[in-house]
Amino acid sequence: MPNEIIVAIVQSSPVFLDLEASVEKLVGLTAEAAGKGARIVTFGETWLPGYPAWLDYCSDAALWDHAPSKEVFGRLRRNSVVVPGKETKLIGELAAKHELTLVIGVNERVETGPGNGTLYNSLLTFTPDGALANHHRKLVPTYTERLVWGQGDGGGLASVPTPAGRVGGLICWEHWMPLARQAMHHAGEDVHVAVWPTVHEMHQIASRHYAFEARCFVLAAGLVMRVKDLPVELRATTELAGDPDAFVLRGGSAIIGPDGKYVVEPVYEKETIVTATLDLEAIDREKMTLDVSGHYSRPDVFDFDWHQTRRQARVVD
Repeated sequence: MPNEIIVAIVQSSPVFLDLEASVEKLVGLTAEAAGKGARIVTFGETWLPGYPAWLDYCSDAALWDHAPSKEVFGRLRRNSVVVPGKETKLIGELAAKHELTLVIGVNERVETGPGNGTLYNSLLTFTPDGALANHHRKLVPTYTERLVWGQGDGGGLASVPTPAGRVGGLICWEHWMPLARQAMHHAGEDVHVAVWPTVHEMHQIASRHYAFEARCFVLAAGLVMRVKDLPVELRATTELAGDPDAFVLRGGSAIIGPDGKYVVEPVYEKETIVTATLDLEAIDREKMTLDVSGHYSRPDVFDFDWHQTRRQARVVD
């Protein structure tokens, strides 16, 4: 593992609810990040084909049997990513082409078999050999998110070895799930990817706390979305309707060191690629005072275990 690596957060909007166009944009943005020397590149929560912000920023979106909401969900489902599928094959080839680790949030659609009507909020990690090295589904969709996503499982609570160190990640409010955090601390991350819709103040606090607790670097990745990007089938709330260029998702991407301090402070309301050179030896220095899975744990007092299996429905003959 090198002493220093360059990392990048792509803070950008996809082409919302258009998977093909979003993948095309992904290709260009990944090449741009690779051109900056990045060995780890991440995109935000459900970047393919976009976070369903309409649940919170459009009127009547949660009404029962609401035809416009059902139409938007249908579009989301048709434009979601099958894992594995042609999009994951292309992204793996992209990671291999640029010899980097690529982490991206996706709306995942189960194509066949039991559960094929369900979508998941998933985080995919591709390594420089082109492999899909980790596939994590968000454990608990938060509040209105439960209208579109099912519950995930422990199958992806892991970190993966890469030439740039061990890389892992969690999705949004999983950073307030103590046991999920502890599972990832046991996984031994050097770089943790924290994906959010917007990395606002409380999300910054959670991301900085995670870095300090895990003694690792954290890439806190947010998205950018404007009112005009909301689905045409739904009406924006009264507060937003008069300004199509107002931000719904504001970015806030930041890079945090293992001491909890910013390496790059949050960037808001701007499409950009946030980069930094990380000194991985800082992890060794910070482990002296705190290692929650090692010398600062008490296995004689606490037992900890989790189920690292993919939950799947079974068809019994």
